[in-house]
Amino acid sequence: QVQLVESGGGLVQAGGSLRLSCAASRSIVSIDVMGWYRQAPGKQRELVASITSGGRTNYADSVKGRFTISRDNAKNTVYLQMSSLKPEDTAVYYCNARTFGALSTTYDYWGQGTQVTVSS
Repeated sequence: QVQLVESGGGLVQAGGSLRLSCAASRSIVSIDVMGWYRQAPGKQRELVASITSGGRTNYADSVKGRFTISRDNAKNTVYLQMSSLKPEDTAVYYCNARTFGALSTTYDYWGQGTQVTVSS
């Protein structure tokens, strides 16, 4: 198991930047995929960005070129650098840790979320 704690959310004007952090309770070296998801009011939770243990990244089309995900294994922390923020980026952002077990079993762990609000 792993506990995840997000930080760095807040209120920012459109065009501004924020950096979210996700601190894990244990080493993330063995975690297969770390990701950031978001959920806006009345909408489903969606993947924003993910990074594998090998460093491969994946981004939602809506954030490509504006957001950057990175992981610091020495600090057991994953970051989401968000730039050129838009009002439609407003949501609760959740950190996710995913590991794959035997027989295609998937284990998902979630943080409590951090609010990001972008004003126009």
